[in-house]
Amino acid sequence: MRAIWSGAIGFGLVNIPIKLFSATQESDLDLDMLDKKDHSNIKFQRINEKTGKVVQWANIVKGYNLDGHYVVLSDEDFQKAMPEKTKNIDIMAFVLESEIDPLLYETPYYIQPDKSGARAYALLWSALHKTGKAGLGSFVLRNKESLCVIRAAKDVLVVQKIKFDEEIRDTKELTLPKLTSKPGELKMALSLIDQLSEKFDISAYKDTYHDKLMKLIKAKAKGKKVAAPHMKVVHSRAKDLMSQLKASLDTKKKKAS
Repeated sequence: MRAIWSGAIGFGLVNIPIKLFSATQESDLDLDMLDKKDHSNIKFQRINEKTGKVVQWANIVKGYNLDGHYVVLSDEDFQKAMPEKTKNIDIMAFVLESEIDPLLYETPYYIQPDKSGARAYALLWSALHKTGKAGLGSFVLRNKESLCVIRAAKDVLVVQKIKFDEEIRDTKELTLPKLTSKPGELKMALSLIDQLSEKFDISAYKDTYHDKLMKLIKAKAKGKKVAAPHMKVVHSRAKDLMSQLKASLDTKKKKAS
């Protein structure tokens, strides 16, 4: 893996030199955009709006339109703005992981320490793991400041970008029901949840759509026609809820026997 950021974690007066690596990768099929007429590849080009000519990446700079005039910024300018944020993740506070709304979580990155920071890295991991807490901080990645949490995963420290509060949309525009339930239905639902409960194991779940799509691609390549199954959403009446719950419990019991 290639490091995408290097700097340090500030932990009180402790400084841990680190590198960040992407913790996730896409599982999508690599689909190309083609011209419908002859299946030629569609190419995207960077065109100068005045000359109409293609501009090479090496000749492209970033600029901000200030009062009708562009101020061009270099990589050095971005670092000069807040050098402490482009090279450091300072832990501002420690919070319980359980108190962080999952809606806030964004991209995760693995944290690897330099050799000189191995002991401090292990200490921070142990402390976070024991307390169930995460370090709350901020840093600049790709010219954008992000809030982040540093948490102890199975065998590694992970820094995960989180959204600011104002980035989470309010639910007022949604049409939502009153969140109350009949005691009998709730009791039955709790029984069903209890029957279906198991220890979480992410490795047990696979991207089945990816595999199905690949089979369809191979079938089409051989000239086969693939029929789409007829699917529809079933709308059940509210009064059927208890019978559906009971039938679900009975189905689970039959499978277990």
